[in-house]
Amino acid sequence: MKIAKEEKLLKIIKFTPSIFVIIISLFVILFLYFENKKTFIEEKKEIEEKYVLEKKELIQEEVNRVYTFIEHLQKSTEQELKKNVKTRVYEAHAIATGIYNKYKDTKSKEEIFQLIKVAFNDIRFNDGRGYYFMDDVNGVKLSHPIDTSIEGNNFLNYTDVKGYKLFETIVKTIKDKTERFDEYYWYKPNSNKEIGKKISFYKYFEPLNIAIGSGEYFDDFERNIQKQALEYINLIKFDKAGYIFIIDKNKEYLNHFSKNLVGLNIDKMPNDVKEITLKLWQIGKSGDGYYTYIQNSKPYSNEAAKKTSYVKGYKDWNWVIGSGFYEDDIFQEILETKKRLDEKYENYIKNILIIGFVLIIMLLIISKYVSIYLENKFKEYKIELNKQQTILHQQSKMAAMGEMIANIAHQWRQPLSTITTASTGMVLQKEMGVLTDEFFFEASRKINSSAQHLSKTIDDFRNFFSPNKVKSKVYIGTLFETTLDLISAQFNAKDIKIIENIENIELITYENELVQALINILNNARDELIKLPNEFEKLIFIDVLKSDKDTILIYIKDNAGGIEDENIDKIFEPYFSTKHKSQGTGIGLYMTEEIITKHLDGQIFVKNKEFMYNDKSYRGAQFIIELSL
Repeated sequence: MKIAKEEKLLKIIKFTPSIFVIIISLFVILFLYFENKKTFIEEKKEIEEKYVLEKKELIQEEVNRVYTFIEHLQKSTEQELKKNVKTRVYEAHAIATGIYNKYKDTKSKEEIFQLIKVAFNDIRFNDGRGYYFMDDVNGVKLSHPIDTSIEGNNFLNYTDVKGYKLFETIVKTIKDKTERFDEYYWYKPNSNKEIGKKISFYKYFEPLNIAIGSGEYFDDFERNIQKQALEYINLIKFDKAGYIFIIDKNKEYLNHFSKNLVGLNIDKMPNDVKEITLKLWQIGKSGDGYYTYIQNSKPYSNEAAKKTSYVKGYKDWNWVIGSGFYEDDIFQEILETKKRLDEKYENYIKNILIIGFVLIIMLLIISKYVSIYLENKFKEYKIELNKQQTILHQQSKMAAMGEMIANIAHQWRQPLSTITTASTGMVLQKEMGVLTDEFFFEASRKINSSAQHLSKTIDDFRNFFSPNKVKSKVYIGTLFETTLDLISAQFNAKDIKIIENIENIELITYENELVQALINILNNARDELIKLPNEFEKLIFIDVLKSDKDTILIYIKDNAGGIEDENIDKIFEPYFSTKHKSQGTGIGLYMTEEIITKHLDGQIFVKNKEFMYNDKSYRGAQFIIELSL
């Protein structure tokens, strides 16, 4: 599989540049072909789009200029309104201060308040809409010359139509001994309980511990602003027949070139005009946009013409601002521009053909050198990679050999001890003259049995190191018996218990390489388990089963606590190890992955897993191997 992938990569390196050149060549040829197939209508459309875009930008700029003017006019007037209201309150505050200073030594505060109230009652401004009011620290309305029926009432919990408690703001102004602007909804004077949005200003009057205030309604001054804006907009004219039109919230024109449309109810408009007006209004209410339509009466000609308009909504006033241009105004400009393009067209085709031919030649030459360069670089990389793989395999074999020698030492320790004890016993009894036939034969039997065990151990380890590169049919249960026989001595010495749940499934594989991979995983689990305290139960679980995909699944997990999150994605990297340099090389699990994925055509995964065993909760690393049967 690995060789096939390398061959495939070499083919890609060899042929990709040439394919790239062919694609570029085809692209150039197709480009030239379609250029020759272009018609006069297509060229005209491109020219039209260019001029239409320019006109669109022009009318958008005019609409945005009016929009900015209105926005500035509203903001500056609102600031002027606030300044005016504040000035009026300061004047009232000065009047109240003068009255208080005049009578503070001769009259009570209640009497002085009444004098101030009388002084304020007849003062009106802003066409009769403006007046002064006074409130105390408890939210009681002390003075309201427009509606005296509410005087003396406590409005602390009063809310306007938007749920705003404006009297809490007045009380806070008194308590803070300060001044502030406020916005709320209040009944308009001289109206049938009509409610309007109002800007007010409050100022603390310290001698009487009250607030003096006044205000003005938004819509009253907005009407004046809008009147000024419309007078200005009516004067705007640009291009040949350009003008600004305004549509209000009722879908009526406030400004239009056709004066008979201004103020006309939309239901009374001609059907075509009504449909256009409604569409423009809907676009403006949603934000902004363009709309193309037929206008029956063009300015200065009274002829029908195709028109494109740009509209933009001004939400504060519920206005839609718009302007447009007529297609016939740009038709002559389009014809002149097209004539100039026709003159360049032939030269353009010739130049493209020359450039395309030169480009093909250059790309073919470049692609040849690129292919050679990439192929050589890949071969150099492959040689270097093979060297590294050889070194890693050798290191892995040496590490495995060290592990096996340690296992041989553990396996031989008991039989050698038995042989030494039996032979020494016979010699000692012979010297003492008490050697019996029964003891002699029993000691000989033990020596022979131990020697046979030593011989079998040597055979098992020799088979493990046998360089067998031929796949064979094996049973997974038998293969695990061989694996565990090779490592059981060290595991038993470390009190590591292995719990097996293995289906004895038949598969065809490289037996020794799979055994080496399993030993690497088990040894990795052993190394983590021996770090645990002696009293901690050390467990390894092996589960083998057949999957629904006709593959064999091998699960090996331990209860050593799992792998650190920052390391779990690195454990299959070469030379990565969490052990001290003197304890590990970091190639065991790397070689395990190499064996499983590249030699055995399988897959290997690792994750941390929490599980229960004998009513106890554990956490550890779980390796999952999937092999084809």
